[in-house]
Amino acid sequence: MPDNWRNLYPFSSHWLEIDGNRYHYLDEGDPSLPPLILLHGNPTWSFYYRTLIPALKKKYRVVVPDHMGCGLSDKPQKYAYTLETHINNLEQLISHLDLRSVGLIMHDWGGTIGMGYAVRHPDNVSRFVVFNSGAFHARSGAIPFIVRICGVPVCGPLLVQGLNAFARVAAVVGARNRKRMTKQVKAGLLAPYNSWKNRNAIYRFVKDIPLKSSHISYAALSRIDSGLGRLSRCPMLIVWGGKDFVFSVRYFLTVWRERFPGAEVMLLEDAGHYVVEDAHERILPRLEDFLARNP
Repeated sequence: MPDNWRNLYPFSSHWLEIDGNRYHYLDEGDPSLPPLILLHGNPTWSFYYRTLIPALKKKYRVVVPDHMGCGLSDKPQKYAYTLETHINNLEQLISHLDLRSVGLIMHDWGGTIGMGYAVRHPDNVSRFVVFNSGAFHARSGAIPFIVRICGVPVCGPLLVQGLNAFARVAAVVGARNRKRMTKQVKAGLLAPYNSWKNRNAIYRFVKDIPLKSSHISYAALSRIDSGLGRLSRCPMLIVWGGKDFVFSVRYFLTVWRERFPGAEVMLLEDAGHYVVEDAHERILPRLEDFLARNP
């Protein structure tokens, strides 16, 4: 991996072995403090939260895993990269660290995985912070063609694993503030995904979007979708980049608001899918205030 991004990521690495594979995570802050778990999406990794961690760890224990196949976690080639498996891995990490009354901060696939854990363990979750993501079946027209084509056999692997198109395009258009996406930041976002094999999970995440009832992850997403109502009274802050070309306001933010009518919403009209990259300095005060008011 190129090293010019490493000074942006000054954190100590930890690993949990799961079924013979190493699952990487950060564990920052005093272990006695209330726990927050920050969950990234595809095609990012724990690097995505580097601007939030230093402030949050002053008052919280901040745990930031890399989903299997992502970031600094192992990248097994023959592996069940399904929604259920990712939830199981998170479940094992939380159990291993004996985290109680966790706060979940989630982006992209992290929202689906995090809410999957919450539906299973509603009594062990204290509050939610949702960045552009989903945890329910997408409505017709919600998934853009460019994302759907990346999940198609033959074409998908060539685009995602061969050309690294999915991660490279995301690094260019994910944030609307082009000045934020410096060469150093792009290098950090792309560093773990430097070969066909190391991009396996990126493709498998796209392939795991359950658009049909016959899909292997359709039932798992249905269980999450149907279980959200039991979590609707849990405090939630939604922070949304209004210029997200995938998780649009119309198809995704609207549904979050319907499912969680009591949620606080911070809509950043000028931010994109990588909303934390675009606006971390605006997000942090609102995030810290929400967490302080909802212990």
